Amino acid sequence: MLKDAVEDFELFEGMSVDDLVMQMEKAWGFTAGKLATSVKILERMVDDTDCVKFLSFPANIVATGTRGVLKEVVKRKFVDVIVTTCGTLDHDIARCWKKYYQGSFLMDDAELREGDISRLGNVLVPNESYGIIIEEKMKVLLQSLWDEGVREISTRQLCQEMGRRICNESSILNCAEKQNIPVYVPGITDGAVGYQIWLFSQNHDFRIDLLKDEGELSDIAFTAKKTGALIIGGGISKHHTIWWNQFRDGLDYAIYLSTAVEWDGSLSGARPREAISWRKIKEKADYVMVEGDASVILPMIVCSLITRNTE
Repeated sequence: MLKDAVEDFELFEGMSVDDLVMQMEKAWGFTAGKLATSVKILERMVDDTDCVKFLSFPANIVATGTRGVLKEVVKRKFVDVIVTTCGTLDHDIARCWKKYYQGSFLMDDAELREGDISRLGNVLVPNESYGIIIEEKMKVLLQSLWDEGVREISTRQLCQEMGRRICNESSILNCAEKQNIPVYVPGITDGAVGYQIWLFSQNHDFRIDLLKDEGELSDIAFTAKKTGALIIGGGISKHHTIWWNQFRDGLDYAIYLSTAVEWDGSLSGARPREAISWRKIKEKADYVMVEGDASVILPMIVCSLITRNTE
């Protein structure tokens, strides 16, 4: 029980992020110890060639510079499958062509509304940088698909076409398409991209085949020797990831990163130990829960992993 003593940080000039994370393992602290553990588990998961690796995340962090961290995870093929939300598609397309801006949580929202600016936390999103550009790009994409004879498409196929046709190299979707990493969006209608699909369907017999996505996810889960997941935040992307893994008796690796609380009984705040009872995570799985803001913690985790992966 009294095996490893707590040690003080020893900071020095030129210290790398990985140097800091490695010292967290000894300094321990509170979240610091969990963060250090998360990197070790993620490293084991990435190095496990028998493991199919899932990445799930919500849209809000794609509105921030954390989008670049997610893109790096995809670019380096640290993961094999992505499950996310419609808002991710919205922000990823929009930021290919337009800018979002730094703001504050305390700004006058009535004034922002008058100026056609929406506020996402402390990120400012001008209407021309969101709804207008997404409508423009999606109209072109959907009409092109229609002209090519496409009448029905899965979200995985749609994300692939979006990445190929209407996103540039700054985007997660473009990188995922190039790396042949499938992106699934179970809540496809919950966002601007979904709205544009619905609008297009009013004048065209065009449909989204969600069951095709589910069939592919089923095949992925059932044919994998092992599975692991880096799960950022909660909501539908988190649940869909662990839902499919329950049918194979659960994830072998799980890294949860969230600010959600546990005491309200929500799925978003549910800890890995609860998922064990649902068979969504194996009883003897390698797992950790890190409480904190992904825009701070995720860059540290991934930067540390990159250092270790290239050494």
